Amino acid sequence: MDQSVAIQETLVEGEYCIIAVQGVLCEGDRRQSRLLGLVRYCLEHGGQEHALFLYTHRRMAITGDDVSLDQIVPVSRDFSLEEVSPDGELYFLGSDVTVQLDTAELSLVFQLPFGSHTRMFLQEVARACPGFDSGTRDPEFHWLSRHRCPKPELDWPMPRGWNSAPGTSPERATIGGGRYPSPKGRWGLEDAGLQGVGPILSGGGAMDQAEFRLAEVGTRGRARMGAEHAGRRRDEELEEAGREMSAAAGSRECDSAGGSNFDISRPDGKGLLVDQSSGGQSKAEHLFTRQNKSKSEITDMVRSSTVTVSDKAHILSMQKFGLRDTIVKSHLLQKEEDYTYIQNFRFFVGTYNVNGQSPKECLRPWLSHGIQAPDVYCVGFQELDLSKEAFFFHDTPKEEEWFKAVSESLHPDAKYAKVKLIRLVGIMLLLYVKQEHAAYISEVAAETVGTGIMGRMGNKGGVAIRFHLHNTSICVVNSHLAAHIEEYERRNQDYKDICSRMQFYQIDPSLPPLTISKHDVILWLGDLNYRIEELDVEKVKKLIEEKAYQTLYEYDQLKIQVAAKTVFEGFTEGELTFQPTYKYDTGSDDWDTSEKCRAPAWCDRVLWKGKNITQLSYQSHMALKTSDHKPVSSVFAIGVRVVNEELYRKTLEEIVHSLDKMENANIPSVSLSRREFCFQNVKYMQLQVESFTIHNGQVPCQFEFISKPDEDSYCKQWLNASPSKGFLLPDSDIEIELELFVNKTTATKLNSGEDKIEDILVLHLDRGKDYFLSVSGNYLPSCFGSPIHTLCYMRQPILDLPLERISELTLMPLQAEDDGSQLERPMEIPKELWMMVDYLYRNAIQQEDLFQQPGLRSEFEHIRDCLDTGMIDNLSASNHSVAEALLLFLESLPEPVICYSTYHNCLECSGNYTVSKQIISTLPTFHKNVFNYLMAFLQELLKNSAKNHLDENILASIFGSLLLRNPAGHQKLEMAEKRKAQEFIHQFLCNPL
Repeated sequence: MDQSVAIQETLVEGEYCIIAVQGVLCEGDRRQSRLLGLVRYCLEHGGQEHALFLYTHRRMAITGDDVSLDQIVPVSRDFSLEEVSPDGELYFLGSDVTVQLDTAELSLVFQLPFGSHTRMFLQEVARACPGFDSGTRDPEFHWLSRHRCPKPELDWPMPRGWNSAPGTSPERATIGGGRYPSPKGRWGLEDAGLQGVGPILSGGGAMDQAEFRLAEVGTRGRARMGAEHAGRRRDEELEEAGREMSAAAGSRECDSAGGSNFDISRPDGKGLLVDQSSGGQSKAEHLFTRQNKSKSEITDMVRSSTVTVSDKAHILSMQKFGLRDTIVKSHLLQKEEDYTYIQNFRFFVGTYNVNGQSPKECLRPWLSHGIQAPDVYCVGFQELDLSKEAFFFHDTPKEEEWFKAVSESLHPDAKYAKVKLIRLVGIMLLLYVKQEHAAYISEVAAETVGTGIMGRMGNKGGVAIRFHLHNTSICVVNSHLAAHIEEYERRNQDYKDICSRMQFYQIDPSLPPLTISKHDVILWLGDLNYRIEELDVEKVKKLIEEKAYQTLYEYDQLKIQVAAKTVFEGFTEGELTFQPTYKYDTGSDDWDTSEKCRAPAWCDRVLWKGKNITQLSYQSHMALKTSDHKPVSSVFAIGVRVVNEELYRKTLEEIVHSLDKMENANIPSVSLSRREFCFQNVKYMQLQVESFTIHNGQVPCQFEFISKPDEDSYCKQWLNASPSKGFLLPDSDIEIELELFVNKTTATKLNSGEDKIEDILVLHLDRGKDYFLSVSGNYLPSCFGSPIHTLCYMRQPILDLPLERISELTLMPLQAEDDGSQLERPMEIPKELWMMVDYLYRNAIQQEDLFQQPGLRSEFEHIRDCLDTGMIDNLSASNHSVAEALLLFLESLPEPVICYSTYHNCLECSGNYTVSKQIISTLPTFHKNVFNYLMAFLQELLKNSAKNHLDENILASIFGSLLLRNPAGHQKLEMAEKRKAQEFIHQFLCNPL
């Protein structure tokens, strides 16, 4: 959640919070949560000034009442923000970001969550810096005098171990050496008399170089220094590839691979990383020296770094430019067996559905008792937090609670470093490695996929972490699939959605994203929720009592679905020799005695896919009683490819030598199996795929689909080529899939005839010729993507109308709907909308989790066809599928129910019901009718809240962003507007219409 909305509510006119990020202020051993907001102020003379506002806050800052201004740091000329690697911590690409904020009088260290939002925040801060143009006036920051902060705690004691830079007093310790470095280092009311920057942050200490730099100079040595250096490419000769490794890996070994100046231990001295450095160069001095290195010095540092085993794995993923480099990487992958050998590593894989509970008991019986110390820990949780706050705002204190509980329960015979933590609502995955293996971890990435309603909600779905250990790529997936015994098809769909939508973007942006299947080893764990079918509860319990697990396993839904090849094709699961792990009375080993009396089931599972994998154990852990599930663990011996450095160099030299002989020998040429593609009867949100094969001749070639003149993309929006670029070795093939998918963005123009299923693709060969591919087809118009007033004039099903009539009605201006010129009298609301709402009113008024649980994709296609053909009597689908179809229908409207023209007025009066009703009364007739009809239906649902468990907040959150949408291109204060949109809808749910 973008918490800038909460900050914005604390600001005054002329001040605007551009972006906010939640982080952790690191002060020695203390960790305190802070909300960082970048605030812009527009000056009267037309300029702008910026400052970082730091807030203390509640668990999740939703409104201004949830935050308290703690500190203001003006973005002045001596301001710098640098990504650093704290001493005593091993760095992994993809781990949380540590940044140091420096001004003349202030030095603070923050940890920010890894991901695109933090990267965007850092980029916005970089853009906000005033620069060093002598012709530009110095920022004065008079506007900051209106803000009052708490008085500084000048006499705060300094914990032992905090570092001070040489020549500084304790009151001005750097790097967490005191909360507020000096009396003038905080912005307060007493600083109201402003003269330039001085009274805010006085003194010297500006950087020597005359430029602001948002630099990344961590343990791996890669530096991105300011805008002038961004995007520069090092054009290295391949002969140097063996020694000039990527900056992202090159200096990692000497900086972080278990150096003698820090200890890898837990807070209690037994396991996790803590800084115990003493003596030598202080941290502050070290960071100051590093941040002032010139570009040439940094480049030299990279080029002189030694080649480590992990460097080899990394170079194959680093961004290289030119066909020659690509061919070398491909040949290296093909010849991998020539320079690698297999070494076994012990992996612990554990899964635990904790039912929203906090940790109440030691986790060592699950994580470390009775086993050798694993080399790698993969620990997954489900239902970490069941609160609505976690569901809607992705915030929970239980993340830290369970992380701490796991960290304290790792094997006592080894020292571990956390590589990554990733969480989606209640689904969390933790990855740890032994300290001695940390230098060989590379290319860490983490992603999430929500499979809840419309793919928006993360109460179900999956999280994944992928990484390289030595030369083997590994992907670990933790998933929580749909519940209830009868919903096995939705579980299958959830699995397929996670597989298709989980994509890891590579370091080289020209390369396509990696999917789960594109890894050497896949470990899949979680609450998969497959149940025991066809047996009653007592029969299941009797078989368990007899320990007849194999007999019971014959009725296991996962076994049945895997055998039918509907899910987990190619995966393996060990033999189930333990009793089902669900469902127990919390705090006991007794089966469920609640009113529902759930049948026992093996919900919690671990599966794997890949070569050189041996399962050493697979068990449940009955000793833990916190939840209604029992945790499960599996230990694997996984053969990992380790590089022999000498053989690797030899292989690389041979490849380069052979390329020298054949380079520029011929012009690339390929043959295509097809050049014409026809997509028949394309339907809304129904994927069609056509494929063809490219066969290469005798010259290595690089291919790419390129844009035609005056076009921004190589194809129309409804089309995609996968892959759209790549390379081919001599006499090799690649299959290209053309995927056609019509969604809300493209449906309206296809309905109206403004666009057709027609396109020409240009396939370009580097140093070769172009090939042209023809795409044609026909689209079946749908009510999805059609305007409200258009549907009201369609008394017949849309597929019964001539295309010319559909085009005429779709292109009819909204203002013309009431002019009386139409021959047919329109309906008050679209018949398709009435069909869905009427179905739900008759069948789902008491349905639990309505509008929160997704339906089946196959059922959506059936519902769409019934609506478009008028065959409503044939409609046979679950309540959840019809509910989701209704939401998708509202989302697909090209003009939302509450028209774009009234959007801003609605937000402004979101707290005034009388004015809000007046605005609704001004809507075009058909839009007003639809709004009132929907509100009446939702109020009927709320009358049955005791059964369906819906409330006004849930419905306002779901429908607010569908009925009241941002005008095209208007993105300012998106989260603030989203909240006001919810408040606007909330009024109509709680008051008489």
